[in-house]
Parts: sequence; C-alpha cells; structure tokens
Amino acid sequence: MSDAKAGDTVKIHYTGTLADGSKFDSSEGRDPLEFTLGSGQVIPGFDKAVTGMTVGEAQTVEIPSEDAYGPHDPNGRQSFPRDKVPDDIPLDIGTRLQLSGPQGQPIMVTVAEVTESEVILDANHPLAGQDLTFEIELVEIV
Repeated sequence: MSDAKAGDTVKIHYTGTLADGSKFDSSEGRDPLEFTLGSGQVIPGFDKAVTGMTVGEAQTVEIPSEDAYGPHDPNGRQSFPRDKVPDDIPLDIGTRLQLSGPQGQPIMVTVAEVTESEVILDANHPLAGQDLTFEIELVEIV
C-alpha cells in the first residue's frame, strides 16, 4: 500500500475542533473531502498531515495557526462610515459579507463592530489566530 504524496488526489474524512473542543467543521454525513496534495487547496498544516498517510490510516493532528489560517492581522480591520452602507446590507455582528477588491476580486469580510457612526469590517479569516485540531482518516488515493 502506498503513502500519499505530493501530486496525489486524496479523499479524506475529517473533523476539525478548536482549543476549547468545539467543532468548527466536519465531513460527517457528507462525501469525503477530495483534494490534490501540494496544490494549495487546503491549509498547509492539513496538507502536511495527510502527506505520508496510507489508505485506512487515521490520526489526530494539532495545527498551529501559522500553518492554518495565519495569525490575526489587526490591519485586516477597516472602518467605514455607517451612512455609506446601504440599508439593505445586514449589519449583525458576525455576518459574512462579500466586497469587491481593487481589481474586482471578491473579498470576504465579517461585520466586527457597529456603532452609530461606523461599521468595522474584518477581512481576517474567521479562524485566523487559532490553533486547530483535526481528526483525519485517509479514505482513498485516487
């Protein structure tokens, strides 16, 4: 049986949890996640964890934030005048919105704070700055 290596397309089942034990994502009840090792389709630490696994192998790995979604960047927060935000845009704390970048590329942001005069949006990934734990099972090397 061969080990998973860069360039292989793999199928895995996983459950991701935070330091407090809360689950943030899982493939439970869904088809396995399929991706190509070394292609940048998943976070670096996840890619490294699956590399070298054999079909049927399961493991639990801890991935530091640097190998996950990176540290939380305070420069990723930006303030906008509240009166410039259209009334039909939901401004509940935690709401994910899509903005357009300078070249029209989509940028996902989270409503972080709302005051009478401003709205603060955070472009950091919601899991930035967090260490993650994954239970991973390699189901198939395609």
